[in-house]
Amino acid sequence: METLFDRHRATLEAALAAARDRGFWSAYPEVPSGKIYGETAKDEGLQAYEARLNRPFSLPRHPATGSVGAEVSPYGPALGISYPANGAETLVAASLEAAPAWAAATPEARAGICIEILSRLNRMSFEMANAVMHTTGQAFAMAFQAGGPHAQDRGLEAVAYAYAEMTRAPKSAVWSKPQGKAEPIVLEKHWRVVPRGVSLIIGCQTFPTWNSYPGFFASLATGNTVIVKPHPGAILPLALTVVVARAVLEEQGYSADVVLLAADRAEAPITAALVVHPAVRIVDYTGSNAFGAWVRANAGDAQVYTEEAGVNSIVIAATDDFKGMCANVAFSLSLYSGQMCTSPQNIYVPRGGIDTNEGHKSFNEVAGGVAAAIDELLADPARAAGVCGAIANPATLARVEVARGLGRIMRDSETLAGLDGARSATPLIVAVDGASSEVQNEERFGPITFVIAVESGKEGIAKASMLARHKGAITAALYATDETLIEEAADAFASAGVNLSVNLTGNIFVNQSAAFSDFHVTGGNPAGNASLTDTAFVANRFRLAMWRRPKTGK
Repeated sequence: METLFDRHRATLEAALAAARDRGFWSAYPEVPSGKIYGETAKDEGLQAYEARLNRPFSLPRHPATGSVGAEVSPYGPALGISYPANGAETLVAASLEAAPAWAAATPEARAGICIEILSRLNRMSFEMANAVMHTTGQAFAMAFQAGGPHAQDRGLEAVAYAYAEMTRAPKSAVWSKPQGKAEPIVLEKHWRVVPRGVSLIIGCQTFPTWNSYPGFFASLATGNTVIVKPHPGAILPLALTVVVARAVLEEQGYSADVVLLAADRAEAPITAALVVHPAVRIVDYTGSNAFGAWVRANAGDAQVYTEEAGVNSIVIAATDDFKGMCANVAFSLSLYSGQMCTSPQNIYVPRGGIDTNEGHKSFNEVAGGVAAAIDELLADPARAAGVCGAIANPATLARVEVARGLGRIMRDSETLAGLDGARSATPLIVAVDGASSEVQNEERFGPITFVIAVESGKEGIAKASMLARHKGAITAALYATDETLIEEAADAFASAGVNLSVNLTGNIFVNQSAAFSDFHVTGGNPAGNASLTDTAFVANRFRLAMWRRPKTGK
């Protein structure tokens, strides 16, 4: 009889090879094409999403004493979905009851189940795209990619790393120690993977699946039961994930409560009660620095993995493709209205200008070139909506309003034409002087960009890397033609724990992070203490326990 591990062995082996080689590979196609997913898949996905609206979400046999749900699409309508809800104690008790059988499963069985879950999630990528779009504000194409195949690739990457670490040591061995003329001491030794315990996944609103899947699948693959705590504004994408996971687990003879949903209300959160519960031994958190600091301080003996906020920077020292540089930066600033953890906020430009292939450009001409490129990119309303999407949280619009008064406006933020009823905002660009201003040294999440006058590209690198050390950063970009300066920047940003992109002018952007190749976040600065996905992200989710005895001839 074929096991799920047998069914998905080739996918796992390809993922393991990709993680070693770090070249391009994807298990799940990112193009929302009918030729790939089926000619009717898009319509069926929309119908499946719409069928979930304005009714209770079905999670068979999930513990519940009530229901919650108040999601409102950033594009306007309320979703009207209610989800089963319960207190922290009940959820943890159900998780602990399901734990022994799941812990006893082999690494192969768990890996097969995890990849089967991912495979089924991939088949429902169009439904997931609608769910992500209407909880995060991402445009449909981005919601499909980031919420579907890209998130699934990140989940598979975590499974591959987890499987590699669990199988690095043999399951058993014979240990023989010579004793000179006496008989050797011979022991048989056996090792088993022992999971830490209950794993808590704390999701964010802007990327509910992409940010949650690495921790979810790393914990599940290593034998931990999982409680998924979505953001109250983006429950549906993770509820869909939970319902698929529970179905596969039950089909394979395990309790569905290996995976549980901890839905709550913004005004009555249960996150803190779960974080401090002594049975919760792993916490994966994505969100603000303030609550991240609270989680790290209050999680007791739990192993905590965080991705928090930071200030991402671009340093423009020179370029041999001014138009291409401006277009690339413009797209990076506009994509999802700056609501990505990888979006740039600060652009450092020498106050005396830069050398380019179009001649010397003044500070104002550089800032103006980026602003003009944004205007060109967003000139067509349909394309603008597809690039910018909608604003997930009303607080972001308030930040934009405040930022207008923090410097000289080089490009004002506007609402998007044609998105009636939606929250929207195009990029705001404000010029400040790095010698006298510090307003740019705080994260201001959303479509807010500071163009900062500095003495030189070298000073820009120093300021950006120092800011990353103190406030955190996930990405950095550099435009330069001097190889010595490029090498100095690589050293400075590596020391600050920031991933650096140099001279991007084509169809690849600093915001993007590719599974199986890019390590997303280094864990080396305040923007996060973990990396998606490396060995450290999975290896501490379990322990190896041994039993041994003298080996006999029997």
